[in-house]
Amino acid sequence: MFVLLVEDDDIIADAISTFLANEGIALEHVRSISGAKNIIAASQFDIAILDLNLPDGNGLSWLTWLRKQQNALPVLVLTASNTIDDKVAGLKSGADDYLVKPFDLRELLARLYSLQRRANDRLTNILSHGQLNYDLEQHKAQLNGEHISLSRSEDLLLKTLLNNPQRILSENQLKNVLYGTYDDVSSNALNVHIFNLRKKFGSKAIETIRNFGFRLGPAEQFK
Repeated sequence: MFVLLVEDDDIIADAISTFLANEGIALEHVRSISGAKNIIAASQFDIAILDLNLPDGNGLSWLTWLRKQQNALPVLVLTASNTIDDKVAGLKSGADDYLVKPFDLRELLARLYSLQRRANDRLTNILSHGQLNYDLEQHKAQLNGEHISLSRSEDLLLKTLLNNPQRILSENQLKNVLYGTYDDVSSNALNVHIFNLRKKFGSKAIETIRNFGFRLGPAEQFK
């Protein structure tokens, strides 16, 4: 899952970014409507989290613009208002879900997974890739029906790749998921975790895309 966060409050944005990174979810953060328009033109996201009170206008104007572009990106609206009129306005503008501030980050995560299931026509919180099944609630991986023990970093890395099965993720994106913005991380640390996952799931389970990053390998390579 690759999430776009449109939020101008840095405290809220940092809390969401850190929490979702710990759940293996890659995220890009912008602070304005103009920033959201620019990044949508350059990147493809799975879900957007949209604040309404932005420096350059109401977030619903961006949502209306997005739908006029025939873009079906699922959008979860964040707002401090709990009135029925505001909720109706958001849904009419094309919102897929609505969450009122203050909110519990666990509920935000649950709603994101719900939107992802609906978008992908899934009924459960199980990510599947060939014979590999990963339970998002239990944080457990099974390959060919057998439980595979993972360290915390391996778990996060695998979950991130499974959430983005066809997307190339850069080294920096994966490091941010594993370590946040902490600078003193060994340049080889990420490669060690990838090496360990390849030992457990197959040498081609994770592909190295030279000069770009890493991608989940074909399902038949997990064995």
